[in-house]
Amino acid sequence: MNCEKIKERVSIRAVLESFNFFPVKENQKTAFYFALDREEKTPSFSVDFVKNKAFDFGTGKSYDVISIVQQMNQCSAFDALKYLEKFDFSIQKNDRIEESDRSKNYSIIKLSEIQHPALIQYLKSRKVYEQKDLVQEIEYILNGKKYFGIGFFNNSEGVEIRNKNSKICLGKKDVTLIENERNKNREIVVFEGFFDYLTYRNIEKIENFNSDYLILNSTAMLFKVDEILKKYDKISLFLDNDANGKTTKEIIQKKYKNVEDCSLLYLGFKDLNEWFCTKK
Repeated sequence: MNCEKIKERVSIRAVLESFNFFPVKENQKTAFYFALDREEKTPSFSVDFVKNKAFDFGTGKSYDVISIVQQMNQCSAFDALKYLEKFDFSIQKNDRIEESDRSKNYSIIKLSEIQHPALIQYLKSRKVYEQKDLVQEIEYILNGKKYFGIGFFNNSEGVEIRNKNSKICLGKKDVTLIENERNKNREIVVFEGFFDYLTYRNIEKIENFNSDYLILNSTAMLFKVDEILKKYDKISLFLDNDANGKTTKEIIQKKYKNVEDCSLLYLGFKDLNEWFCTKK
């Protein structure tokens, strides 16, 4: 089969999944992924499932399935074609697994302490390795393929999974509430993602661990927090300095009393972890 046929008939989604890349945002025809060649906070890699092509808004570079393999494996087009031989050529370029099916089509193989060198290095790069006991190493099968990552469970037993190349949730999306029996002052600290929570725990001394913690896991989960937040006398917000974070902050400030906006600590940075990573 020639190169053009391969570009048309091998699913770009399947190729990206083979490198443990999954959509951050998607609809029926398109999706945004994190970039192939760098770590970023906002996904800039746009994939068109109908055309079976991708475009990196950060670099201005276009991709097909062959050039994706070349980028990831740092190989020639010939070696990329050999890599693509393992894929099902009968897959149509606009095939798509519905999100409801995707959430069911997985199984967790193993949960353990963080041991994989790649995950250890990733935690160190984010300056939260000291908090490795607050997360787990997770091995799982998704759509017939085996993957691994850093796992953080939510209140509905869904699990947020992160590694250098992927950011997904297996199971039901929900918030994570961490309650502390030493919390006598009815205080709660709110974060968007669990890396900011790990960062905060890394900054705070252990004797100061006397609040409850709420990790939204997505600002879209804000509708779930009313019954939680109204129980507290003080709410401290460590939300992102982007449009979603600012909107979420304003909603909470209007609805509840004694809300402290702590984002001034990392003004000029997207979030708490990004700011902390610049410190020596």
